[in-house]
Amino acid sequence: TFSMTSTGAISPAVLARSLAARAAALLLLWIIVSGGGGADILPGLVAALAAAAVSLRLLPPGTARLRPVALVGLVARLLQQSLIAGVDIARRALDPQLPINPGLVRYSVGLPPGPARNTFTTLMSLIPGTVPIGVDPRDALVIHCLNVRQPIAAQLAAEEARLVRAMGQSLGDG
Repeated sequence: TFSMTSTGAISPAVLARSLAARAAALLLLWIIVSGGGGADILPGLVAALAAAAVSLRLLPPGTARLRPVALVGLVARLLQQSLIAGVDIARRALDPQLPINPGLVRYSVGLPPGPARNTFTTLMSLIPGTVPIGVDPRDALVIHCLNVRQPIAAQLAAEEARLVRAMGQSLGDG
């Protein structure tokens, strides 16, 4: 069998759908990067299929299903946060009167180690004034903040909940 789940082997239909979806996404990325020239499509297709097959070995399909509406909301929120972060950082750099109280905040993340937590830490770096820098001995995320007086933990909890909804999971699913 390819991979085991709580109900047994992953079905060939699920593997085929996962392979097709991953290959399509990788081919789209190839086309974007290569400029989409006709001569680049065949090598891109071969590379995308090979990469998708390897990705299935490294990260077999899970039971979670993306929720498109929540995912669109998450992406919109991230774009908004990215813009706000850029303006905020520029403002702080140009106006020394703005409050800067740098320090570390520890956040007890609900997501277990793995792809979902990695996605969360990547997205958290778009929150204005925050950069994840590691994990402490108790498995809490350590975040460097420009202003530790802000409600960082509450903001992180809200962002984690948005990500969990977009991924169609609950905390603890990984």
